[in-house]
Amino acid sequence: MAKKAPGKHYRRGITLVELFEMFPNDGAAEAWFVDCRWPQGVHCPHCASADVARQGNHPTMPYHCRACRRFFSVKVGTVMEGSKLGYQKWAIAMYFLTTDLKGTSRMKLHRILGVTQKTAWHLAHRIRESWAKKPAPFAGPLEADETCVGGKEKNKHRSKRLNVGSGMGGKTPVAGVKDRETGKVSADVVMLTNKPTLDRFVRARIAAGAEVYTDEATVYQDHPNHTAVRHSVGEYVRGQAHTNGMESFWAMLKRGFEGTTTK
Repeated sequence: MAKKAPGKHYRRGITLVELFEMFPNDGAAEAWFVDCRWPQGVHCPHCASADVARQGNHPTMPYHCRACRRFFSVKVGTVMEGSKLGYQKWAIAMYFLTTDLKGTSRMKLHRILGVTQKTAWHLAHRIRESWAKKPAPFAGPLEADETCVGGKEKNKHRSKRLNVGSGMGGKTPVAGVKDRETGKVSADVVMLTNKPTLDRFVRARIAAGAEVYTDEATVYQDHPNHTAVRHSVGEYVRGQAHTNGMESFWAMLKRGFEGTTTK
């Protein structure tokens, strides 16, 4: 790959050719899921016993636990549980949903996988639900910010428009923190954007002593090791102080929200 390519060109990803070589059929995809979930050997998801036998004659539950005497597959206890979709379709769907920066619509999954729109919609929601796990507190340095998500009032039917001005009126507030060291982001809907609410949100996600960078919003001012930049006077970067990482995350979140709904 060219050394002068834009962006983080040094990242090694998986091409579509490599993807289909990895998962040419359900058997290969199932083996990959098993290896990812149980790298030390298959364990029963019901009782955690390692005394497991493979029953090759069972069509959907190939493993049998000798301890609790229950049958299971690698799908049990995951977002794939209860699904009749093959492992290959699950693996391919996970690839597209986790690599497309602006998200993947149900219509695109419907065309790629050859499943119904309803199945693609359900599949995407299950995979996104698996991302909701709350991470361990970030060690930092980190950025904290909030935004608003939702449609514009002018696009609503006249009878449903709210008499609000600019800002978060009529929209849903979302808060987030990004750990610069790992690149991980923890974001969630918040009821209010006042100081007590955002203070609790940030403190619940950062380790003690972590450096916090924000804009000049007063709701963040009481955090220890806190530095702010003043967006109101055109200051966006001062040394290590900026919120560009969170701003980029909000931009991608909103482009995905607005751009993949019906494509």
